[in-house]
Amino acid sequence: MSPPVAAGSPNRDVVVTLIAGSRSRAASSASYRSSRDSALLAWFDGSVDRTFDALVDEAAEVSVEGWDFSWLDGRATEERPSWGYQRLLSQKLATATAALDIQTGGGEVLAGAGAENFPSTLVATEGWPPNVAKATARLHPLGAVVVADPEEPPLPFADVAFDLVTSRHPATVHWTEIARVLTPGGTYFAQHVGSGTNVEISEYFLGPLELGNGRHHAVEADQAKATGLEIVQCRNERLQLEFFDVGAMVFFLRKVIWTVPDFTVDRYRDRLKALHDQIERDGVFQSTMSRTLFEVRKPTIA
Repeated sequence: MSPPVAAGSPNRDVVVTLIAGSRSRAASSASYRSSRDSALLAWFDGSVDRTFDALVDEAAEVSVEGWDFSWLDGRATEERPSWGYQRLLSQKLATATAALDIQTGGGEVLAGAGAENFPSTLVATEGWPPNVAKATARLHPLGAVVVADPEEPPLPFADVAFDLVTSRHPATVHWTEIARVLTPGGTYFAQHVGSGTNVEISEYFLGPLELGNGRHHAVEADQAKATGLEIVQCRNERLQLEFFDVGAMVFFLRKVIWTVPDFTVDRYRDRLKALHDQIERDGVFQSTMSRTLFEVRKPTIA
């Protein structure tokens, strides 16, 4: 897993749809504002012990297995992309014959797509042992097979094994392997974390970073094309992430470990205390995320 990278110059050969001001984006923003306002009300109604030690100690002890962020309800808000990845994933799965979900986490997103939409063959990979156990418990009863995989090539599957490959927020993307396991005419459908995501958080704790553009959506699209894949769509949005207490940040950094790779509460306690004071003063710590919706197709054999 790699730390976030900064945006670079887009390649003009790639057609990138930037969603701005659309009806769906407006609806997403309205929902985000409502969630944010509810979180602020919960925060200021006195129901949360706002002392620094209490917030940090609580967040340091809660489980961070899986990819469930519900512990942050009322303490942080995340603006969501307008396209609704899980809904679109359900539609893709419903028309597939054999599907592979890469880096499935605890299987939360895949399970949420609905077992009624699962193809007859559905496999999910995951590299982190606690998540492998969670994904197995969640997905096996729904008919999916979970394979422990170190997230480095090669994928443990035969060539042209799947007509659909999916992934939500893969830490690494191995386009050559995706192309290898896809059938001709098959589709890779995914939501990626884009370049510059949460660089404000990384630099708050680590100081100024020398950031590359390897996860810029245009760069990733070029990498996909270099393996012979065709870009159907590449849609990018920049979104807001807001934290209303330092405990929320501790939970986030323990879970999203590539943001500050060496994070521990003890190592960064001074910076956490400064962050607590800042949120007490300003009411919020804001960060920026980038999300990209990829739909990529493997050409059919002529």
